[in-house]
Amino acid sequence: MKLKKLLPLIGLGAMTAVLLSACGGNSAKKDSAEAATSDEPITIMAPYIETTPPADGNVVQKAIEKYTDTKIKMSWVPNTSYGDKTNIVMAGDAKDMPEVMVISKTAGFIKSAQAGAYWDLTDKLKDYPNLAKSDENIVEASSVNGTVYGIYRGRDLVRSTAIIRKDWLENLGLEEPKTVEDLYNVAKAFTEEDPDGNGQNDTVGINIPKWPNLNNGGPYDLLATWLGAGNGWVEKDGKLIPSFETDEYMDSLKLMQKMVQEGLVNKDFATLETDKWNDNFVSGKAGIILDTYSRAASLRSLFNQQEEGSGNDKVLITGNLANNDGTTYSLPTDGYSSFLAIPKASVKTEADLDRVLTFLDKLNDTEMLTLLNIGIEGENFEYTDDTKQYYTLIDTPEASAVTDATKSFAQISMGTTGEKLPKAQPATDGDKEFAEVRATLEARDAKTAVFNPTASFITDTYTTKGAQLDQIIGDARTKYFAGQLDDAGWQAAVELWQSSGGNDLIEETNALNK
Repeated sequence: MKLKKLLPLIGLGAMTAVLLSACGGNSAKKDSAEAATSDEPITIMAPYIETTPPADGNVVQKAIEKYTDTKIKMSWVPNTSYGDKTNIVMAGDAKDMPEVMVISKTAGFIKSAQAGAYWDLTDKLKDYPNLAKSDENIVEASSVNGTVYGIYRGRDLVRSTAIIRKDWLENLGLEEPKTVEDLYNVAKAFTEEDPDGNGQNDTVGINIPKWPNLNNGGPYDLLATWLGAGNGWVEKDGKLIPSFETDEYMDSLKLMQKMVQEGLVNKDFATLETDKWNDNFVSGKAGIILDTYSRAASLRSLFNQQEEGSGNDKVLITGNLANNDGTTYSLPTDGYSSFLAIPKASVKTEADLDRVLTFLDKLNDTEMLTLLNIGIEGENFEYTDDTKQYYTLIDTPEASAVTDATKSFAQISMGTTGEKLPKAQPATDGDKEFAEVRATLEARDAKTAVFNPTASFITDTYTTKGAQLDQIIGDARTKYFAGQLDDAGWQAAVELWQSSGGNDLIEETNALNK
């Protein structure tokens, strides 16, 4: 059964939680209330990314405990070895199992979860005011075949954008592209009309690194989604099929092939390493990158290193582009990075589970989200004005210790309410303008986000043959762009994918889509 059929409406879930709280609940709730008053700490295992983990009893921990009226015991593990430690814990003695674990949807976790090692939270989230506000699409993406085994750690939902050399647009008198067709025209002008004014034919429109991977937010995924091919998979005639089997995906292939053949794309697109992706853009050899706001920010920083303030003059972000009919299909992320799971070996009863979920729910209050992601006002940061939209960090050794601890505790921040927290005060007016434009574009594109309908599905065929299947299509795509495959050759590659396990994958995927 699909998750969206399992989850009630969020508003109703939140109201139900409030009513249950007001009425006192049933005997099970009374038991859980008693469990919630236990002096035993809730044990939590999480990664840390700083040089050293926060000391036990640090000021951030004390603030969490005071607000939630719950003692906690943190087990910090270096981020570099966290995966190995997780496997050891899952295979170890039950008495050493933490009550809350930051965990990823790995094959090992999935196997353990489906064997009953973790609490099924599918019908639990609705009973807690903040958890009930979880974004349904992100909950589904983080689930395992529609079963929720953890509370997701929310991340930016929409990060995709075209990044354009703003100065080149101005030099050529061009408007910011709004559609894919506009993008093509700008790429052509950047290639043929000497946008840097040096009198040389030495620029290309779009810079792309080698990208054999499928469905991971790359530039080819962006273009396909913008043209209406869906996000990884799409429903056609009541059946889920891979996006690359659609006519719209073929349109995106033909457009990219056309741009490659016309010289609008860097010639080494099939071999350029991703760590060199920025180079042509910054050096003035290419004028467009299709990626994320994070890369746009990095490019601004690189320009500013060359000349203070020049990043604002040279980097423009568009957000997601409309197709040629004016319809926008935005490519989102899965919206999360790992989740907080609750093992049954350490949380044995419904009452114990309620105590843990009540604690995690409180961590999604505004006060706790601010604490976990920024710190403590007056201790390590101050708001810059009465609106509390921006803050600055306090620069003292004592404040820095609080900030460092906060960076580690951020690993247990979930953000299920979707609340936007204050941001660090931009260093310049240009940085502030960039941040505001980005926020506006993200909010706009979230309304047209196209989610992958199979994000939660775990199939036997993809588990065993996924890498092989993806390589067939990834290789064929690159060859098609380079003109080494024609339409018939592309179709032959799709048929090879189908006969190599793809048809089984489609069948298994649709069997889960009930």
